Amino acid sequence: MGYNEKLINDAQGGMARLLEVMRALRDPEDGCPWDIEQDFASIAPYTIEEAYEVADAIERQDWSELKNELGDLLLQTVYHTQIASEAALFTFDDVANAISDKMVARHPHVFGQESRDKSVEQQTVDWESIKAAERATNAKQGVLADVALALPALMRAAKLQKRAARVGFDWPNISQVLDKIQEEAQELSEAKQTLSQAEVAEEYGDLMFVIVNFGRHLKVDAEEALRAANDKFTRRFQYIEDELAKQGLSPEQSNLNDMDKLWNHAKKVERKAVE
Repeated sequence: MGYNEKLINDAQGGMARLLEVMRALRDPEDGCPWDIEQDFASIAPYTIEEAYEVADAIERQDWSELKNELGDLLLQTVYHTQIASEAALFTFDDVANAISDKMVARHPHVFGQESRDKSVEQQTVDWESIKAAERATNAKQGVLADVALALPALMRAAKLQKRAARVGFDWPNISQVLDKIQEEAQELSEAKQTLSQAEVAEEYGDLMFVIVNFGRHLKVDAEEALRAANDKFTRRFQYIEDELAKQGLSPEQSNLNDMDKLWNHAKKVERKAVE
């Protein structure tokens, strides 16, 4: 048996227990064949998925489920660090110490000599200045070099634009962003008949990129805004289905005009609910 059975069965074993569970699962002789086969790349999609499930539990205010989802997300960190430990790259303690060092360094107003008597806005400016200094120290190549490739597209677009804006590459006036949106939309509308599908997709991507920029100028997070719009659409379409079901109908048995009326009624119901 290649693991500490007593620790693994200790219901109060905490972090040490979880680390031992993962070490046992990855044990070359006695571990789980599936877990043994995994590497950083194969686990990465699960890490992203678990982060979204944490966000989903928070949005639904399901605190019991949040506890479970945070555990799943923590497992991802433990999984990656166990793989790294086996390759003599780093350990879980190295990861914990690295983030502790970073938090202490980025909060001189808490752990250092700087005054805490400053606004949240000024603290944000200071935070970004510290991060910029860290990037310079780490000799990153280019202003955009360390914006993660695996981020959701809307989130990555906003981060790319924000990073470029720090060095002055940005529209100074929001009206210019609106003009660019109109320009991109017009180009796409006029050229869609003559462009290839790949070119249409490229132009559409340009339009979405500018819309994200518009949101940034409005201080609106594009990812969160679109998620909220998705939820709104789902909620209102569910209302349509429910109302049709009362009539013994399904959406397929209805028509656009009737469903549009129900959609508008759903909007009225929502407005009354918040009044």
